[in-house]
Amino acid sequence: MPMTVVVTRNVSARVRGYLASSMLEIAPGVYSAPQISAAVRDRVWHTLSEWFGYEQDASIVMVWAEPTMPGGQDVRVLGLPPIELVEVDGLVVSRRD
Repeated sequence: MPMTVVVTRNVSARVRGYLASSMLEIAPGVYSAPQISAAVRDRVWHTLSEWFGYEQDASIVMVWAEPTMPGGQDVRVLGLPPIELVEVDGLVVSRRD
């Protein structure tokens, strides 16, 4: 069960409260959970994805250690600016249009 970190920008109080109920808010808009199962992480992401349609000018990024992925981490992104995650020499990097 790896550490999971969620970083938010311009999200509603509903999203912030939901994340704070399951993770520790270590800085404004930054949440961490040192031992969260993949199933719980997926449920949190599913809820965030459903609620995201009601957000305006917001973004949410979730990262966690994933040994099977290039660079040893996996990333999920909702919101703007849109980025594309690509593998370069065994690392995952972000690319903007």
